[in-house]
Amino acid sequence: MLSATVQDGLSAYAIGERLRALRLNKKLGLVDLGRHTGLSPALLSKIERGRLFPTLPTLLRIAMVFSVGLDFFFLEAREKPALAIVRRQERLRFPERQGTREVSYEFESLDFPATERKLNAYYAEFFPAAPETRRPHEHAGVEFMYLLSGRLGVTVSQHEHVLDAGDSMYFDSGRLHGYRRVGGRRCSALVVTVP
Repeated sequence: MLSATVQDGLSAYAIGERLRALRLNKKLGLVDLGRHTGLSPALLSKIERGRLFPTLPTLLRIAMVFSVGLDFFFLEAREKPALAIVRRQERLRFPERQGTREVSYEFESLDFPATERKLNAYYAEFFPAAPETRRPHEHAGVEFMYLLSGRLGVTVSQHEHVLDAGDSMYFDSGRLHGYRRVGGRRCSALVVTVP
C-alpha cells in the first residue's frame, strides 16, 4: 500500500493520462494494447484511470509499443516549476544509519517530493552517543547548518567547533565530519547540503 505522499508524488506525473492520450492517438483499444504488451485490459484501464501505478518494467513494455522511451512519461513533469510542500505529519524520520539502535542523530527530509533538487534540506535531532557511534563521514559538496536548539560539536577534519542555538556553520562536506551533542538539553538543527 502506497502512502498518500507517494501517491501524490506519482500522480503529479499523470502517467495514466499520458498513456490514454498515446493510445487514443494511435486509435488502439485497451484489448489491442493488451495484446501488444501482454498485459490485461483491466490492468491497463486501472493505470489509465490512475488507480494503479505501473512498475518500470510494465511501463517500459507499454512505452515500447508506442516507440517512446520511459522519459516520455516523466519529462513534462520536470519542465514544471519546482514546487513542493511537505507537511510536518508527512515527514519520515530516519536514523543516521540503519540496523542499529545506537545512533547519534536522526533526520527528516524537508524537501523529498521536489524533483531535480539543487539542494537537500533536513531537520536533524542529535542524541547523546557513545564515541564508537560517532563515526565521521564525508560526501561531495558543501553543508550548511543552523542550530535551532541546544549545543552541538561539529568536527571537520579533526577540529571541533561548538555551536549554540542560533549559530550557523558552512563547510566543505567532502572533508571527514561528524556531530556530537554537547550537554543534556535537546539539540536540533536545520541542515542543508548542496552536492
